[in-house]
Amino acid sequence: MQNKLLTAKATLPGYDRTKLVPRIVHLGFGAFHRAHQGVYTDILATEHHSDWGYCEINLIGGEQQIADLKQQDNLYTVAEMSADAWTARVVGVVTNALHAEVDGLESVLNALCEPQVAIVSLTITEKGYCHSPATGQLMLDHPMIAADLQNRKQPKTALGVVVEALARRKAAGLPAFTVMSCDNMPENGHVVRNVVTAYARAIDAELAAWIEQNVTFPSTMVDRIVPAVTADTLDKIEQLTGVRDPAGVACEPFRQWVIEDNFVAGRPEWEKAGAELVADVIPFEEMKLRMLNGSHSFLAYLGYLAGYQHINDCMGDENYRLTARALMLQEQAPTLKVQGVDLERYADLLIDRYCNPALRHRTWQIAMDGSQKLPQRMLDSICWHLAHNSGFELLALGVAGWMRYVGGVDEQGHAIEISDPLLPVIQKVVQESDEGENRVQALLDIDAIFGNQLPHIELFTKRVKEAYLLLLAEGAKATVAKYAAKL
Repeated sequence: MQNKLLTAKATLPGYDRTKLVPRIVHLGFGAFHRAHQGVYTDILATEHHSDWGYCEINLIGGEQQIADLKQQDNLYTVAEMSADAWTARVVGVVTNALHAEVDGLESVLNALCEPQVAIVSLTITEKGYCHSPATGQLMLDHPMIAADLQNRKQPKTALGVVVEALARRKAAGLPAFTVMSCDNMPENGHVVRNVVTAYARAIDAELAAWIEQNVTFPSTMVDRIVPAVTADTLDKIEQLTGVRDPAGVACEPFRQWVIEDNFVAGRPEWEKAGAELVADVIPFEEMKLRMLNGSHSFLAYLGYLAGYQHINDCMGDENYRLTARALMLQEQAPTLKVQGVDLERYADLLIDRYCNPALRHRTWQIAMDGSQKLPQRMLDSICWHLAHNSGFELLALGVAGWMRYVGGVDEQGHAIEISDPLLPVIQKVVQESDEGENRVQALLDIDAIFGNQLPHIELFTKRVKEAYLLLLAEGAKATVAKYAAKL
C-alpha cells in the first residue's frame, strides 16, 4: 500500500518529502484538518518549495486514522466535490503520526519537545477545550481536567499535554511554540490562551507567567464544508483515483483561512496558498460563526425534525432556503463588525454552497454538540438584538428547534440519537419537565448554555416559547413556512 497513492489519478506531491521538517505538531487528526490546514501546507510545499511538515497526533480515539496513515507512508487523499466533477490531491506534508494510547504518551511529549517545533495547532472541537461556552472560562471541575491536575505528568487532555510540553521546554531551556486553535469558536485564540494559562496556573504560577510572556495564541477563522467520511465517500474516492485510501476525505471546493499574524517562532507563508494573514480575525470569525454556522445549525435542527437528512435536501424546500437567507441577512448581518465584505454576496455564496448535491452534509452531524455551539452561533446575536431593540424571530425559532431536537423524539415518534457533552444534564431536564412552556423554561435554566441573564429577559423567553409551541402544534415544515410567509 505504501506507494500506491503515488500512482493515484490525482495531484501528487511533486516535492522531496525527505526535506520536510516537522515544525508543526497537530493535535486532532480529523477530517476537517486533513481537508483544510493539510491542503494549504501541501500547496505551499508543491508550489513554493516550503519545507514545513506536520507531526500528526491523536490523543483519545481515532486510533484507526493514525494506523491507516502510517500504513500509507503518511500520505492521504483529499477529494473536492462539486456538482459537476470531483478532483483529488494526495497530501504529502505529514512526516510522522502518533497516537498517545498506541505509541505512548512519552513519544507524544517528545515530539512536542523537539527543538524545531514552532507551532502546535489544534482541531479538537469546542468540547475539547473543557471550557464553559457561556463564560469562556476553564472548567477546573471538568472530570478530565481534574484528573490531569492530579496527574500532571501523565495528562490525557490536549490542554494537559500542551502545558506539560511547555513545562518541559521551559525546564530544558528550549524556546516556546505558538499554540494555534483551528476550531470553530469565537476568539478561539483567546479561548485557548485562557484555558492553557488557567490550567498552568493551577499547577505552577511561575510556569503560567512564563507561558503568558513567551507563547502566542493567534486566533483563526477556518471555513470548508467537510462532511463525515462514509463508506460511500471512500468508494467514490477509489473510483476517482484508482486507489483505496481509508484515510481519504472529501470536501467542497471552497476553502478560506483567516489567521491572526502572531507567531512567536515563525510560520509557513500560508498566504501564498490563499490564506489571509490579518491583525484582527475576530470580525471575520463572527461573520462566519453567525452567518454560516448559525444558519447551518438553524437548518440542522429544523431540517432534521422535518425529515431532511442533508443540508441540500433543506435547500430543496423554498421556505427553508428563504428563512436561512433571511436569518443571515436580517438577523445575523446587522450584528457584525466586519468591514469591506459584501454580506449579501457572502449570503448568496453560502446558499449556493448549501445547494451542492455532491456534499451530502448530514443535518444530524451538524446538530451535534449544540450546547457548545448555541452561545456563539445564536445567543450572542440575540443579546445584540435585545440591546438594540430589533427583531430576532428566526434566531428564536432556531433556539426552539434545538429544544425540540434535544427532546429526543422526532415528529414521526422515532428516537433521536443526540450527541452532546451536556447530554446527561439535558436528558435530566427533559425527563423532569412537562412538554410545552415548562420544557422551554427548564432548558433555559441550564446556565452552562444560556448563562444567568438571558433566561430572565421576558421578550426572549416569549419569542422562544411561541416558536416552540408552534413546532409542537404544526411540525417543523409548516412552522418554517409560516415564518417564511412573514418575510
